Amino acid sequence: MERIALTPAAAELIRQLRAEHGPLMFHQSGGCCDGSAPMCYPLGEFRTGGSDVLLAELEVDGVEEPVGFWMSASQFERWAHTHLTVDVVPGRGSGFSLEAPEGVRFLIRSRLLDDAAS
Repeated sequence: MERIALTPAAAELIRQLRAEHGPLMFHQSGGCCDGSAPMCYPLGEFRTGGSDVLLAELEVDGVEEPVGFWMSASQFERWAHTHLTVDVVPGRGSGFSLEAPEGVRFLIRSRLLDDAAS
């Protein structure tokens, strides 16, 4: 079962960021404000550990390697029953995510997992 999908806009932004910054990764901490948004980093720039869960290795057309999507384990406990879609919306987040200078930000849309969707 795939837990994460990308909108076409998110896939396009990932291709652009990959061309500019090299291999990428996402992390979603579940903190307040922008901590609840997925943050995109150069691969290895954000250190993951035992308190993080690798939810997916996202395959993006035009990107050589998969893009890992990590979430804090405490956040995953609350979201384990959801399917996540990574999207892009206008506006700048206040975090360190790579898309911030582009005037857009990544956003998670979620829905409950059900038998028909899995």
